[in-house]
Amino acid sequence: MTENVISRNPTNGETLATYPLQTPAELENALQQSAQAFNKWRNKTLDQRVLVLRQLAEQIRQRQDELATMATLEMGKPVAQARAEVLKCANLCDWYAEQGPAMLADKPTLVENQQAWQAFRPLGVILAVMPWNFPYWQVLRGAVSMLLAGNTYLLKHAPSVMGCANLITSLFDATDLPKGAFNVINVDNDGVSVAIKDPRVAAVAVTGSVRAGGAIAAQAGAVLKKTVLELGGADPFIVLADADLDAAVASAVTGRYQNTGQVCMAAKRFIIEESVSQAFEARFSAAVQALKIGDPLDEATYIGPMARYDLRDELDKQVQQSIAEGARLVIGGHKIEGVGNYYAPTILADVTPAMTAFQQEIFGPVAAITIARNAEHALELANNSEFGLSATVWSGNEAVASELASKLETGAVFINGNGASDPRVAIGGVKKSGYGRELSSFGVYEFCNIQTVWKNRR
Repeated sequence: MTENVISRNPTNGETLATYPLQTPAELENALQQSAQAFNKWRNKTLDQRVLVLRQLAEQIRQRQDELATMATLEMGKPVAQARAEVLKCANLCDWYAEQGPAMLADKPTLVENQQAWQAFRPLGVILAVMPWNFPYWQVLRGAVSMLLAGNTYLLKHAPSVMGCANLITSLFDATDLPKGAFNVINVDNDGVSVAIKDPRVAAVAVTGSVRAGGAIAAQAGAVLKKTVLELGGADPFIVLADADLDAAVASAVTGRYQNTGQVCMAAKRFIIEESVSQAFEARFSAAVQALKIGDPLDEATYIGPMARYDLRDELDKQVQQSIAEGARLVIGGHKIEGVGNYYAPTILADVTPAMTAFQQEIFGPVAAITIARNAEHALELANNSEFGLSATVWSGNEAVASELASKLETGAVFINGNGASDPRVAIGGVKKSGYGRELSSFGVYEFCNIQTVWKNRR
């Protein structure tokens, strides 16, 4: 068993910190703390819970630079993008503070002339296994809604961003949240298994790879515990011949290269109608080549280092396999030499459904362009994937785009706009991208006991 987790700066490879894995006794203490906190937190009024969310938003805004810098140091996110992530978390808290009480108010049923309603009760301790790519947003978009409902949150964060995990704890420590209601554990896979099986854990949320999600869901299912999974994606970005090409290209650059391409719900497969494919490729490649690559602490940097060296190696392997399979390299296609874990922004063209870049999730600054004969062919190509997280459609005819959207096998579709996660709407996937939903009221209800109360039934 590994004894320590080491956090390294991907910009220069230097060690940032070493975090000892928790012993079985320390894990037991964390589980007990979370369970005891649940007994306190569940009995707080909604107004008291909302106050904590408002306090949390204030703490986030006060410490935004500190939080952003830690994310940049630990996983290479360009600091301007890291600060945007941090402020998005503050806005999330504000939105749930405003809208949450209405979501959790008792709801009348469709039973006529009867005293019957649905009440929303917390489940208990929720174990969350979270990734490194959005070290604050991925955590808080689930934690805020779960805590609002009266649950407690037990975080197993990615080993490479334990500094971010500890900062989130310090944010909650400055609020009126009971100690242990937000708790962090630093354990290996065996420790996660122990936590899943522990009767004090009521349910599990996972954001990560298909492999990790499947393994955790199997363990949770064996002990009859609910899971919500947001897993990988190979999201299609469809551009039809009548699209506003300049707007589509600008959206494509953001959709693929934000966060150095390390986004689950990001444009990855660019499916372009044949008559505009050459024009799209030329404008897209010019825009990508103009992106600034460099020190992620520089406010002007758009492309930083990839978060881990093993991930860069895997990405390069996928790119080289795709080229060997017949993909045409437009730009990039190589590791950037020198200090730091950088990969050149890459575009592959003439990609077919049989190629690695089409079928696998490409988690890095690499775009794959596939030509479609027409809208029907674009739909066929888009749905030819084991993933189903989100999709984007660009067309000058919104009726055509909406019809296409209705047939896409994805959890979200963005028409003539950038893909995004937003607290006002639910996100989640189908097929191997997972199941269940986060955000909006749906994210709150995922971890509630929706209890029917029926008085004087007759």
